[in-house]
Amino acid sequence: MPNENTTQTVEYTDLEVLNYHNKNFPTPGKIEVISKTSVRTAKDLTLAYSPGVAVACTEIEKNPETLGLYTNIKNTVAVISNGTRILGLGDIGIAGYPVMEGKSILFKALANVDAFPLILHEKDPDKFVSHVQALAQNFGGINLEDIQHPDCFYIERKLNELLDIPVFHDDQWGTAIVTLAGLFNALKIVNKKIENVKVVVNGTGAAGIAIAKMLLTAGVRGENMMSFDRSGALFSGRVKGMNPYKDELANLVNPKKLSPSLAEACEGADVLIGVSAAGQFKSSYVKSMNDDAIVFGLANPVPEILPNEAYKAGARIVATGRSDFANQINNVLGFPAIFRGTLDVGATDITDNMKIAAANAIAELTAKDPIHEERIIISPTDPRIMPYEASAVARAAIKDGVNTNSVTAEEVLVSTENRLKFYRKHISPLVEKRQEFLKSI
Repeated sequence: MPNENTTQTVEYTDLEVLNYHNKNFPTPGKIEVISKTSVRTAKDLTLAYSPGVAVACTEIEKNPETLGLYTNIKNTVAVISNGTRILGLGDIGIAGYPVMEGKSILFKALANVDAFPLILHEKDPDKFVSHVQALAQNFGGINLEDIQHPDCFYIERKLNELLDIPVFHDDQWGTAIVTLAGLFNALKIVNKKIENVKVVVNGTGAAGIAIAKMLLTAGVRGENMMSFDRSGALFSGRVKGMNPYKDELANLVNPKKLSPSLAEACEGADVLIGVSAAGQFKSSYVKSMNDDAIVFGLANPVPEILPNEAYKAGARIVATGRSDFANQINNVLGFPAIFRGTLDVGATDITDNMKIAAANAIAELTAKDPIHEERIIISPTDPRIMPYEASAVARAAIKDGVNTNSVTAEEVLVSTENRLKFYRKHISPLVEKRQEFLKSI
């Protein structure tokens, strides 16, 4: 049985969290806007604003394609929510703003993408889409966040239809991409082929449906997959508890229209993935699985089954969404690099091939160092991962023909490395300098 003590629990108090958000100079909060140009002299002011800025405006008006040449729009992402499903807190509206700020920090620190947090006071899906559509011309991409399902599916699809910039719902695809990356390496360890494994997915929310679809795209056969919600196994024609998005998935899996219990479906399964709730997987489920069973319990903060219980029941590889256990499936491994590669080649969409490329890149780079039962996924702070993944995403975008410029994947790799070197050398130290200054006044 693997030792769970390979990672350390991060301990903190409520006061530490509040101080982290509040005790910042010169104002509370985790982010701010910093100028990239000098604003010290009269000439600086002239160039930055009036009257000099009119030259840039006129040039953009004459040649709209130069908008990305004279502004930062092509490096910006809107992190947009309506606050209806904030983490495990539910519908809390603007109180979820610290989450959007946190997401914006991760975009900047890990991939040097400038992200702007927005929570719209709008629960009607069509009105929300309309608001985002009106805002979209100010950004290079849209990252949808913490929106209740099934509204999240409708909103993402509608915006993808309406906008010529990439739209990405991270709660769906970010989790799915990193899950797939972890599964790729887990299957290498147990020497099983993805097209042969029997998979059970429990949970049909945003992440659950996306994970199932990603696995099918990557090679899992529909006849080898069963997907469960509170009403049982999905199958084509089921009526109870369905919606259009579950119907779509039901048409792709379980073609025999079986309706076993979750416990029965686990018998002989190779892979069990949970994106549901704490305690949903019993030890008996894992015991009945195939040899070298792979169990991903991704519910947070408490997984469907704790790793020690899963290992005792016979699991070979276990992953969770938590940082205090080995093999954390963390979507921060996905979205920063995905947008970095997408923005750099001016992609108008994030295609399925780009998502698969991201998962493959994460798995490949992880495997450049020895992989084993407690190391199927790389740390998001590894300095190699974001450039490597961004380049892979860019390459897939170019292959799919959704790029709008001549930037190559190799150029994306080098530019991302340089962006992050600059950030770590010159921007990261500002955090410590702020704290030192705050203590001195």
